[in-house]
Amino acid sequence: MSQFTLEIVTPDRKFFEDEVEMVIVRGVEGDIGILKNHTPLVTPLSIGRIRIKKNGEFKEAAIAGGYIEVSKNKTTVITDAAEWPEEIDVKRAEEAKKRAEQRLKSSKSEVDIVRAHIALRKALNRLEVAKKK
Repeated sequence: MSQFTLEIVTPDRKFFEDEVEMVIVRGVEGDIGILKNHTPLVTPLSIGRIRIKKNGEFKEAAIAGGYIEVSKNKTTVITDAAEWPEEIDVKRAEEAKKRAEQRLKSSKSEVDIVRAHIALRKALNRLEVAKKK
């Protein structure tokens, strides 16, 4: 199968860079699958998983939204955070989930409620990806 370069970067590190066969990400309007020679595009990403197909096998990571840029032979994902399942601190993610749920119950301001929803989605995503280890 044809390959292209996939690069995933966060503010802290270059999370991934290699030749891959396919990448699947969650865009704001649904999942997007990228193969070599995909039509160029730039689009925002939702909090979710990124699935990377390399050597016929898929590997999955949690990402915290961001953007994807697709060009002829390279795809770049820019995200606030990316973690492999083995990197996820499950206890910390469960605590973040509990804090977000408490904030949702006690918040009065719309801004606080939106922030709590985002924190909850991130925590749930991390926990779901961590189950795959």
